[in-house]
Amino acid sequence: MPFLSDTLSRVKPSPTIAVSNKAAELKAAGEDVIGLGAGEPDFDTPQNIKDAAIAAIEAGKTKYTVVDGIPELKQAICAKFKRDNGLDYTPEQVSVSSGGKQVLYNALMATLNPGDEVVIPAPYWVSYPDMVLLAGGTPVIAEAQLQTGYKLTPEQLEAAITPQTKWFIFNSPSNPTGAGYSREELKALTDVLMRHPQVWVMTDDMYEHLAYDGFEFCTPAQVEPGLYDRTLTVNGVSKAHAMTGWRIGYAAGPKELIGAMRKIQSQSTSNPSSIGQWAAVEALNGPQEYIASNNEVFRRRRDLVVSMLNEIEGMTCPVPEGAFYVYPSIAGVIGKTSAGGAKIVDDEAFATALLEETGVAVVFGAAFGLSPNFRISYATSDADLKDACSRIQRFCAGLS
Repeated sequence: MPFLSDTLSRVKPSPTIAVSNKAAELKAAGEDVIGLGAGEPDFDTPQNIKDAAIAAIEAGKTKYTVVDGIPELKQAICAKFKRDNGLDYTPEQVSVSSGGKQVLYNALMATLNPGDEVVIPAPYWVSYPDMVLLAGGTPVIAEAQLQTGYKLTPEQLEAAITPQTKWFIFNSPSNPTGAGYSREELKALTDVLMRHPQVWVMTDDMYEHLAYDGFEFCTPAQVEPGLYDRTLTVNGVSKAHAMTGWRIGYAAGPKELIGAMRKIQSQSTSNPSSIGQWAAVEALNGPQEYIASNNEVFRRRRDLVVSMLNEIEGMTCPVPEGAFYVYPSIAGVIGKTSAGGAKIVDDEAFATALLEETGVAVVFGAAFGLSPNFRISYATSDADLKDACSRIQRFCAGLS
């Protein structure tokens, strides 16, 4: 009798975490490494949010809370959805978890049965397919291409849907590409979904407020009210509010689904951190001006990285609408050999050789379901980004 569950063999560890860990190990060993794998802002959590957490500690708000969120936070979430997205939810329709990842996992665990399919556009966040597999479902990957800005077309979505499709996972702006869907592009997708009433929509809006050049974010239930009753709108405080370590994610949707997610959470983690919840109340209700100033820094970094990467022969880097990632294609360098003798047979080989020969850590595209590419997170200092891109330029110049 095997000791480990058969389910475990269906999934793999997170490649993005693996890259960050490898970079940290090399740094600890004294290597000159620039890590561009971590998807988190390098800004500190705003002071007013930290102050709210300290006040909660001093007030003794350190006990168990309601399983899926304190009433004050649920009210703040409802107000946020109304203010930012024009969506009306009640606290009974809201779930709060230990990060957006747990929200998604709870929803999939609560709804998927063997044989159920989940349509996931690629490039995708690395955890989507594995969470579907852990929950017993079958991921169906629909590949978006460089030619469409890494955005799924309505024809591709239509082709991916079958009678077994239960969920469509939608992420805009995207991790890993930064691609953001315009209202018109999203309406074309929701028109397809309206023709398939068995398909529910899980939106990952974590990068909602990280948008540039006048891009206007919108979410499916906002664009197509007819999808409201079968949409789980997911968000959190980690990215826009620089609160990755606080681990607070949230979602709103139909009461029956929220109740099922509450049941899963009640038998796994119970409530998210009480202190994190009170900090999130302040994040959502308090001043928001820092978001715009942070975004200006991100936009400048994006432009720096895109410009330097597009100077490289054999590399094509689109300009993303949001988030803090770029996802360049390296189709023009596959098959070459590095100055250190590494054969660049695929994007994983490229990323490995790049780290070993230059000390720049990136995540290879196969981890996100579309190759040959790699992902850079530009949520780090301008100096490190310029240095890293210069190293990438020299590495590619040495290919033969």
